[in-house]
Amino acid sequence: MIERSVPPVIRPANSNDADAMAGLLNDIIRIGGTTAHTDPVDAKTLLKWMAAWPGRSNWHVAVAEDGALMGFQFAEPHPLLSADTADVATFVRVGATGRGIGSQLFAATRSATLALGYAAMVAVIRADNTGGLAYYRGRGFREIDRLRGVTLGNGLVVDKIVARFDLR
Repeated sequence: MIERSVPPVIRPANSNDADAMAGLLNDIIRIGGTTAHTDPVDAKTLLKWMAAWPGRSNWHVAVAEDGALMGFQFAEPHPLLSADTADVATFVRVGATGRGIGSQLFAATRSATLALGYAAMVAVIRADNTGGLAYYRGRGFREIDRLRGVTLGNGLVVDKIVARFDLR
């Protein structure tokens, strides 16, 4: 018999999700290699991020049937981007990648970002994050720039790929 898992519920994130989001991101940070974040975060930090762009950002979570947070994604303005372009970031629970969670999150984020009036989304991905690069390419993002020799908070120097997805 083939065991089928129930897909997670995708919904807008709220303040009650901040602890779980911080825990999920901290697990990714602890392992290293896939995020530019190098210092642990707490719920208070996540709440500040979520509140930073009222009416201009959207945050979504993927929640398993048992209530476990499986991932989150957000799109928001960035000071280095034009006003019609949102910065997007995706985080999926360690060990749960490749199950379609990111794809489900992207469908919700894409719709919400378009509804906010954006024309495009940009993701900035570490060049050594092969899984992240494959994820964004699989959604239709195209490379538009490469940032060379970016120093992360822990002193590690990496290249970053800037990838763009046109919403319209």
